[in-house]
Amino acid sequence: MSAAKIESVGVIGLGKMGGPLARHLAEAGFETRGYDVRAEAMAAAGADGAAPAGSPAELASASDLTIVGVGFDSEVEAALFGDGGVLESPRPGSVVAVASTVAPATMLKIAERMDDSGIALLDIPMARGEQAAIDGKLLIFGGGEREVFDRCRPAFSTFSDSIHHLGPVGAGQVGKLVNNLILWACISANEEGFRLAEKLGVEAGPLRDALLRSSAANWALDTQAVERPMPWAEKDMTIVLKEADAARLSLPLCGTIKEVIKGVKIARGQPMPEER
Repeated sequence: MSAAKIESVGVIGLGKMGGPLARHLAEAGFETRGYDVRAEAMAAAGADGAAPAGSPAELASASDLTIVGVGFDSEVEAALFGDGGVLESPRPGSVVAVASTVAPATMLKIAERMDDSGIALLDIPMARGEQAAIDGKLLIFGGGEREVFDRCRPAFSTFSDSIHHLGPVGAGQVGKLVNNLILWACISANEEGFRLAEKLGVEAGPLRDALLRSSAANWALDTQAVERPMPWAEKDMTIVLKEADAARLSLPLCGTIKEVIKGVKIARGQPMPEER
């Protein structure tokens, strides 16, 4: 496989995460293209320097690195293998990096389908949220061949200041899975703790200040993550539970966390996104 320098990058999925990625890449001097099913997202990315592509296939044919950042497992598979998908017209020797959070089992199925394509595959799910995407300070959980991953680091570093290679393809999704499990566990514990404090007459503000300097400190508490929309919470925990079932591993806390998070969202009027 060619070890050519990454000079052109395409981003599929130009939403709250993918749009900033395309902007950072273009600002850093990479030849950048973007594709999204929404015209307004394409227009916004175009204004930020990403040339519009008519399809994932068109984008991939002109890109050394194609980053896929859509929402659901089925959308990743459609972007890669569907009509007008990446695998219709890939650039020989190029790299596809799945930035979406998908099940590790899905990532391995994708790798199997791409085995004879001549295209290198990475998974690079990201953490820290939308503001970090805007600021170019995302964290990457990486999986795939290390030489290929390292070749893409200059592109990744335009939008991430913490890049971690964890192992072969799928390892990045496992890392993100564990991250999400612990994140939602912290949010659940924070929520129940503050409900208890309120019931017992202790104000949340002073208590939070104290907890942030105590052994209970955590990222979700520090960033007040519970105040933000949490569209992927149930999806994340469903993936955890399915993977645990497949591995014949009992994770009873995870089932409880899924229900607590669902209750938090219901109480705050946050709907679950429609599965695709």
